[in-house]
Amino acid sequence: MTVLGELDERLRDASARMHRAEHVRRLRESIGQQVADVRATLKDLELSLPQEERDVARLEGGPSSVLARLLGNREERLERERAEALVAGERVDGHRARLARLEADAAAADAELAALASASLEHARLLAEKEQQLIRGGDPLARELADLGTALDQVEADLRECEEAHRAGRDARQALDVVLGFLDSARNASTFDVLGGGLLFDAYEHGKLTHADQAAWHAQRALDVFSRELADVGVTARPVMPTVDRRWFVDVFFDNIVFDAIKHQRIEKSRTGVKKLAEWTRDTVTYLEQRRTELTADRAHLLTRRSDLLRPA
Repeated sequence: MTVLGELDERLRDASARMHRAEHVRRLRESIGQQVADVRATLKDLELSLPQEERDVARLEGGPSSVLARLLGNREERLERERAEALVAGERVDGHRARLARLEADAAAADAELAALASASLEHARLLAEKEQQLIRGGDPLARELADLGTALDQVEADLRECEEAHRAGRDARQALDVVLGFLDSARNASTFDVLGGGLLFDAYEHGKLTHADQAAWHAQRALDVFSRELADVGVTARPVMPTVDRRWFVDVFFDNIVFDAIKHQRIEKSRTGVKKLAEWTRDTVTYLEQRRTELTADRAHLLTRRSDLLRPA
């Protein structure tokens, strides 16, 4: 291999490391914003949780308990407050787990950035060295070949980042579809419940809502990853899953057509929010597919031009 060929190999390696460093840097910025958002949400939830627990304690043995006994609705109110406290606790636990994962992602990104810290300086040094060699060599095609190499490196990096965002988008879309599947089942059960379905439909409905709530946390994780990959292709987005309100499972204690209708409306509201988010995800994935097609065509054009320049006379 010639000296210039060896230099090109080193340049390609430095260029790849530099592009990776920029990619990780954008990811780190996006993770930082996500961490800040989750911390703010968690702070609010942690402030409200003790109040929910105090409401339960008051009904279990405080003045409110005496009043509730006199009014004859102590058990009903206690069940409702316990349920709301349970859901509030689950929300806190869920956001704490999400924050832990995001902080782990941030630490991993910081470690990789530290390992890639010298990539930009090394790339600049090698470019200057190659420029001097090309000038000394006097080859009339050398300059255009060098420019083509730079352009190819860039389009390859852009294509790789687009592929990563597209893959993350597909994962997010699939996760959202799972949530929608559970909510669709819950809505169907709720429709029959409104028409007088009874406890069997209640139990089925509540089970689907529990699964939907669990799946929503997985979907949020997928959306977190997707938003970071989107930032790497120049798209700013901070998608947040609608809350799957599970407080209504205590409404079994108030099973009548009014409460059944309220439950149905709540399910429909959650489903509409998730559906809109799923549609946005699908549209964004479609955009990425179009962008990938454009980048693939750009790469093919550059490769063709490079082959033409290198073809023997």
